[in-house]
Amino acid sequence: MNILVLNGPNLNRLGSRETSVYGETSLKELEARLTGRFPDVQFSFFQSNHEGELIDRLHSTADDGTGGVIFNPGGYTHTSVSLRDAVASIDTPVVEVHISNTAAREEFRHVSLIAPACIGQVSGLGLDGYLVAVHALLLHLER
Repeated sequence: MNILVLNGPNLNRLGSRETSVYGETSLKELEARLTGRFPDVQFSFFQSNHEGELIDRLHSTADDGTGGVIFNPGGYTHTSVSLRDAVASIDTPVVEVHISNTAAREEFRHVSLIAPACIGQVSGLGLDGYLVAVHALLLHLER
């Protein structure tokens, strides 16, 4: 099973950015945690602060053997119709994940443009949300 873990803007700053919200674990440490927890899954990891690169990476899943995507679109969650359309344009199942509870934050973070194009959303569980998202994706793919 090949799963892409796709992270959007500012997630390269995990571990040093707003640690009271996002914690002190780096993106590389998160990637190692996922790989260790799911040894039978082949992960690929991609992070970009650029919307077009995220769109291109989503599009590439249609042809590269990716079975599913765990996607944290960061701030683009609330603003990017283009990312929503990219998710909707692929057959690869996508689970949206957020470290913080977006519903408990500023009002502009309450609506995800991406979520309606995904098979599900995990929010507010910290980095454990990525583990839950992978588990949910694997269950979805078993069906």
